[in-house]
Amino acid sequence: MNAPTSALPTVVIGAGPIGLAAAAHLLERGLEPLVLEGGECAGNAVREWSHVRLFSTWAEVVDPAAEKLLAPTGWARPDGATYPTGADWAARYLQPLADALGDRVRYGARVTGVSRVGRDRVVDADRDEQPFTVHVRYTDGTEERLIARAVIDASGTWSTPAPLGGDGLPALGERAVADRITYRVPDLKDPAVRARYAGRRTAVVGSGASAFTALALLADLADEAGNGTHAVWILRRGIGASTYGGGEADQLPARGALGLRAKAAVDAGHASAVTGFRAQAVERVGDRLVLVAEDGRRLDPVDEVIVLTGFRPDLSFLAELRLGLDERLQAPAALAPLIDPNVHSCGTVYPHGVNELSHPEQGVHLVGMKSYGRAPTFLAMTGYEQVRSIAAALAGDQEAAERVELTLPETGVCGGAGLFDEPEPAAQSDGGGCCAAPTTLQIGTGAPVSSGGC
Repeated sequence: MNAPTSALPTVVIGAGPIGLAAAAHLLERGLEPLVLEGGECAGNAVREWSHVRLFSTWAEVVDPAAEKLLAPTGWARPDGATYPTGADWAARYLQPLADALGDRVRYGARVTGVSRVGRDRVVDADRDEQPFTVHVRYTDGTEERLIARAVIDASGTWSTPAPLGGDGLPALGERAVADRITYRVPDLKDPAVRARYAGRRTAVVGSGASAFTALALLADLADEAGNGTHAVWILRRGIGASTYGGGEADQLPARGALGLRAKAAVDAGHASAVTGFRAQAVERVGDRLVLVAEDGRRLDPVDEVIVLTGFRPDLSFLAELRLGLDERLQAPAALAPLIDPNVHSCGTVYPHGVNELSHPEQGVHLVGMKSYGRAPTFLAMTGYEQVRSIAAALAGDQEAAERVELTLPETGVCGGAGLFDEPEPAAQSDGGGCCAAPTTLQIGTGAPVSSGGC
């Protein structure tokens, strides 16, 4: 016989920035969290972009409830005015926070399915009265069935990058040349990675902050080596006044500066822009690659391709739940109009919480980058506000759940050419690039450092 629902834990999927913050807020409300992380340490996805510097400061990427939980451990708060790298964020905040949560965090625990106990998605009878069943596979191959009162999915989108093809599908030949394509910002401080791009022509596909970062890093490589390193910047749209972001008008200065660095790379001749190019195929010609557009254009051969066209949510393990998702963005239906990049390109997304993140299946919430589906420009502080609201609602404090406790910085961007292609990073660990400033937009530049492992 199942335990009373009120005595069950709330399962949080992902031990990244937003998942761990969710656990902290639940504890603050007297609710028991159980965090399931597919990787072997906290911030597993964040560590995969450890060399990238966030464009949000430390003050903007530390959750208030998490800080309260860390305080008794002797944790030293980093200088709030400085900008962490992914490695900094993971080592100096995420892992200490997970350690403070203790055995409430399980590593090597990949969620393979979520449903209602005894009810597939078709069955109506007594559905809302049943707790959730969460199926987990551990790294040693064992499986377990957990019972939960609620489920907060903060697994991010880092593990599912969007493909090269302009129609949302892989370009013809894309899989066959996978050895020459990367879907992440490369770490050019790594000698092996550096050798892959030095002295070569690299196609950079995308128009958001990740693409800006790659262009800036390749320009730095060209300046240092003077060896003909060149980037071919491929945009699906044209270049306009807003292509490079908000510049000096951006209230996140490091984000504005990143766009200006990308512009400087083009102005200096280290990168050449190709506009209105929607890739249909990629062909191997000798030892090089040729990209072919839907309109028949063929680019001059390149040696490598960096695809930074965004990320998308993995919804496969949620298939037995009744989710209310927007058909285009794959974001919660009430949230989608607030973040739709086809409409919104100026200012900020209105802070939101449980009302915008609820589904027909009561008690399940997608948060963090996962909640944005295919939309871009997610900020860590947005996710912290999401889980604060959800924890309040689960504790029965509806007034606090509906109260807005966040003011977001403005982008300074109107007219939005860049947002269409670039949803943010994040895996079964919430943050891929999730945030810092956000997950893909969150990616800024700075001196890369070693991740140092778990």
